[in-house]
Amino acid sequence: MKDLIFACLLGPGESESEAFRLARSIRTFGGEFCFNPIWMFSQTAENDLPQATQQELFSLGLRLITFDVDPAAGSFPFAAYVTAAGLAESLSQGEASFLAFMASDTLVLQPPYEFRLSTGKILGACPVHLKLLGSGINEPLDDFWKLIYHHSRVDPEKVFTLQTVVDAQAVRAYINAGLLVVRPERGLLRAWQASFDRQYLLPEYEAFYGQNELYKIFMHQAVLAGSLLSLLNADEFQAFPAGINYPLHLHSRMAPAQSPTDLSQLVTCRYEDYAEFMDNTHRAGFIHIDESMTEWLTSQL
Repeated sequence: MKDLIFACLLGPGESESEAFRLARSIRTFGGEFCFNPIWMFSQTAENDLPQATQQELFSLGLRLITFDVDPAAGSFPFAAYVTAAGLAESLSQGEASFLAFMASDTLVLQPPYEFRLSTGKILGACPVHLKLLGSGINEPLDDFWKLIYHHSRVDPEKVFTLQTVVDAQAVRAYINAGLLVVRPERGLLRAWQASFDRQYLLPEYEAFYGQNELYKIFMHQAVLAGSLLSLLNADEFQAFPAGINYPLHLHSRMAPAQSPTDLSQLVTCRYEDYAEFMDNTHRAGFIHIDESMTEWLTSQL
């Protein structure tokens, strides 16, 4: 059995470029993890993918797994992401001790030793970058979060506090869905998928979707928070340090004490828009990147 499997979505267009960029970063900078399995989840069968895509899958030693999304989901934001996460966890049970399900706009820059979770921990992740829809720990639970907690069957006694990464707000546990490291046998991602499938089309949420598009965009992340709070205790959660899942696209908004001065200080990072990130590398005051890393990053444009 492997110690760790990496997994992400392989979508069309820029999403495909991101997924392959992530895979190349693991193969290049992953150290002892560089040959670990990398699974790509696609809604397109391999034979229907462009020849160049098939060749890239082969050259990087990636496993392509095809899956379907409930037609009712349509283009609902991140529905495919949640479905793929649940499937990845199911398939990895018995295959690996840990599964790292990652957003495709991620780079691995050093061996992610922290992904081997500590004894007693069943989830490794980071708080959300920004509070946005999050529920402040000193604020009353609003109507949206009351619904999430109700449908997720959250015990108020199990709610714990986290601090958002960028704006440093104390919130009721609100996890960034872009990096989730789990012990597959505990079923956290499958429970998330089941809870999301039950909730996202409920009529009581429609008013929120109409009020602010952020509710629709971050519904998957809100349900993740509710699902996790119903299943794990605070002492089973391993909060990753600031050098993991670091938001390069929000670098200018980070507090100086939490802001790395060199890219080499990061284990994994997020960039959102790769071309914009590369443009920023030439801006005075942006994070320092050494010459060899700059060459690799440029080669991935």
